[in-house]
Amino acid sequence: MQHDQFVPARQEAKLRAKPEHLHMPQKSTANASVWMLGWFASMLLMTVSGREATQDLPVNMLMFFRSAIGLAILLPIVGWFGFSTLKTQQLKGHAIRSTIHFGAQFSWFMALSLIPLAQVISIEFSMPIWAAVIATFYLGEKISQTRLLAIALGFVGILVIVQPGFAAFEAGQGWALASAFGFAGSVVLTKGLLKRDSAFITLFYMIAVQLLLGSLLAVFFWQWPSAHAWPWVIGAAIAGLTSHYSLARALHLADASFVAQLDFARVPLTVLLGYWLYNEGVDAYLIAGAGLIILGNLINLRRA
Repeated sequence: MQHDQFVPARQEAKLRAKPEHLHMPQKSTANASVWMLGWFASMLLMTVSGREATQDLPVNMLMFFRSAIGLAILLPIVGWFGFSTLKTQQLKGHAIRSTIHFGAQFSWFMALSLIPLAQVISIEFSMPIWAAVIATFYLGEKISQTRLLAIALGFVGILVIVQPGFAAFEAGQGWALASAFGFAGSVVLTKGLLKRDSAFITLFYMIAVQLLLGSLLAVFFWQWPSAHAWPWVIGAAIAGLTSHYSLARALHLADASFVAQLDFARVPLTVLLGYWLYNEGVDAYLIAGAGLIILGNLINLRRA
């Protein structure tokens, strides 16, 4: 974790005297790739932790304890560097983004507990397609023929995976779709927030807001984690912090298109993880659908 993201109150005067560019991360695809390795490891840990923890712990309690542990880790860091590091003029934006992300994360954990990992990750990768749709309406971006093709391929890929009308639509697939749409909205909002706030500020307010929302759910459905669930809850909390910070650092160091292309490696890694740990196989529909979704994303990236 690099200290350029945190500005101790006792050093503010000294830092103000230095040129601003000294405090901004320099573009570097090599360094971004290293941070993406942290993202991969964190997300794989998050995937397994979510699957294992939800075997005997409701998702609402996983969300609560995950956020509580995360905040407990962050508060000493804030105390050390000074609470001035949390200053922001985008508090409303952080609250909205964190609320949307909470819904997406809740849906993602629900999907993990219900369907194979390969299905979850394949449907999750429709997120950039949804982001393109949201950006078109929310940001007023024009829809080119190339973007339309990318969106169409993504939708067809989803239909191939869930096979509506040919097989029973599973609740887990619905949760996975909801998570992809929610993460897309979160990404669109995060791009704006990171222009003025650091990765640490974005991470802190996300954890704080999600702890508040998780508390509201936990009050009505309280359950302590079992001995089996506790290590996985802690793993999910740590992975939640390291994954978001690693991705934000990578986005600071390289273009979003470069980061997005590296992220495609998560698909085969997650499929292999599901096969190795849970003996989960894949079928032709899943491979074809995932291929169409990835192709749509690549076309969208090429356009960008």
